[in-house]
Amino acid sequence: MKITDVRPLISLAVCILLATTLLACTSDNEPSSGTEAEIQSLQESLQALEDENAELRDEIASLQQEQSNLIEDLEAAEMVIEAQDERLTALEEDLALAEQFVDGLGNFFEGLEEAAAELEKALSDKEGWPTDKDEEEPLAADTVLEMTARLARDAGGTVHYIDHAGRRNRSVLVTPAEIVDGQTPLIVSLHGFGGNSANHAAYIPLHERVSTDGFALLLPNGILGPLGNRFWNPTDEVGEAAKGGADDVAYLTELVASAREIASFGHVYFFGYSNGGFMSYHMACKGLPGLRAVAVLAGASYLKDSACDGAPPVSVLHIHGDQDVVIRFAGVQGKLDMKDTEAPTFYVGAEEMVTRWSQRANCEWPQGAQPYATHDFDQYVPGAETQAFRQQSGCAEGITIELWKGVGSNHGPAYGDAFLDALILWLLTQD
Repeated sequence: MKITDVRPLISLAVCILLATTLLACTSDNEPSSGTEAEIQSLQESLQALEDENAELRDEIASLQQEQSNLIEDLEAAEMVIEAQDERLTALEEDLALAEQFVDGLGNFFEGLEEAAAELEKALSDKEGWPTDKDEEEPLAADTVLEMTARLARDAGGTVHYIDHAGRRNRSVLVTPAEIVDGQTPLIVSLHGFGGNSANHAAYIPLHERVSTDGFALLLPNGILGPLGNRFWNPTDEVGEAAKGGADDVAYLTELVASAREIASFGHVYFFGYSNGGFMSYHMACKGLPGLRAVAVLAGASYLKDSACDGAPPVSVLHIHGDQDVVIRFAGVQGKLDMKDTEAPTFYVGAEEMVTRWSQRANCEWPQGAQPYATHDFDQYVPGAETQAFRQQSGCAEGITIELWKGVGSNHGPAYGDAFLDALILWLLTQD
């Protein structure tokens, strides 16, 4: 029964009450038996109406409770829908980041393919290749060397070759047209795992700025691993203990010394990408003579690195994308290869790296640091994605510790001239 159906019954009850009152008021005598019967009938009807009204009130209360329950259910459903909408938005953002990462990898590999095409062209230019296996590897190494030298010459640099008797290989040294004795700085640029001096130079083309910015550039190659990948050994373990890793500290130290025989350079700076970044930090830990600063892109140091105990302070620029899934921005607190219990495959995060080097310079990396600048470096990420943080005050004299955090950047950011300008400016002002 609807609530509107109650109104006629209520009106009828009011009429009965009014009639009863009128009957009582119109006679001073005792009511007749007929009148009593009518009153009794009216009272019974009234009682029936009251009972029915009571049932209706119960029904109304029940309907109100049902309505309240429905409202609560609706509110709960709205909360679930809102949570699902938020989750959907988060998933869409994750998908967008994944798509950006995939696009970034695609562009990066396109660059590698272009470098490979140039390499293939260089191979096709050579005649009379020997078939003896022992002579094939040096020729491949020479091709990488010539590719590196060609890039440097095309950019206007002067190319020198540095021989290393121990490894029986050569490295490219690029010098500007004019060298200021004892002042022209030397930058050593190290490739990542599986890379080489040629594709590293194509990715971060420091060789293009040698003449315009007045520095020399050394482009060495890491040792060739058993699977054909070149790499650096940023540990004190060598030989079989390091799975074939060589003494790269001695190697790079000797290359720098040989470069100084060609010209009397000033301060030395290291720049390293990925595995080359690990090696750059390791060179700083070992206290390379004349080393003033290191800049590291997508690299780190191992969680426990006793080789760095007592390292002298140097200026540090750590550059890292927070979406890097190869060398993670936050580090890895455990073995990547659980089957290899000896390999030091765990490493610290970007913020821990700048904290460590701040402490070596007798200053503290600020908690909750705020960026002093933002830069639009990575062409894969829209907007000014790179946040620059700095710790300079309180450090040892002349030491600067910086972190450039690429928000949304992956392991291989698409850097252009703006990044190259900023990187060179930072390195050469650490004097």
